[in-house]
Amino acid sequence: MRHVPDADAALGDLSFENALKEALLPREDYDSSRWLFVPPRYTEYRYILGTRGERPLIAIGINPSTARPDALDRTLESVQRIALNNGFDSFVMFNVCAQRATDPNDMARELNREMHLENMKAFDFVLSLSSAPTVWAAWGGIIEKRPYLWDCLRDMIAIGEKRGARWVKCGAVSVKGHPHHPLYLKSSLPLEDFDAAAYARGRRPFT
Repeated sequence: MRHVPDADAALGDLSFENALKEALLPREDYDSSRWLFVPPRYTEYRYILGTRGERPLIAIGINPSTARPDALDRTLESVQRIALNNGFDSFVMFNVCAQRATDPNDMARELNREMHLENMKAFDFVLSLSSAPTVWAAWGGIIEKRPYLWDCLRDMIAIGEKRGARWVKCGAVSVKGHPHHPLYLKSSLPLEDFDAAAYARGRRPFT
């Protein structure tokens, strides 16, 4: 299934607080005691998709596609395998931008500031799920798609510093220094420390 974002879609009632309250209620379409899906229905935006556990691995992509509980795409299946093989009991897929788009080229040209603020509230919540959160930089070169993604990432790094987050990568970085995207990574690969702050500071105009 392909999702092309609606350029005119408003955030509406999809504040993170409202979406989380709805997600914590029992659901008929999936097991909400096993899954954390915020909002808990298919919308233009997605804050969180993951499984519940005591020690989640928080994977960071650029923007969500069409995955849902019990219907993971290949990227999310890879994230789950790598999380479990590295000793985590669950995973959370989070994104630098919450706008849903199957093709990152379809992302908005300008950042929706309201959406970004709600997404940062969601990130702070995700980090609060663990006393020592581990955040996996897993966005690949897609961060080059929009200039505003770097500002969003720096906001996330600042929130992570307050929460004592450890940033990691999996596999070698690209020639441009980007952390590897999860797709096609071997599930046996270990997670290694990644200096996200230095990476974000050293960004340069990409062509």
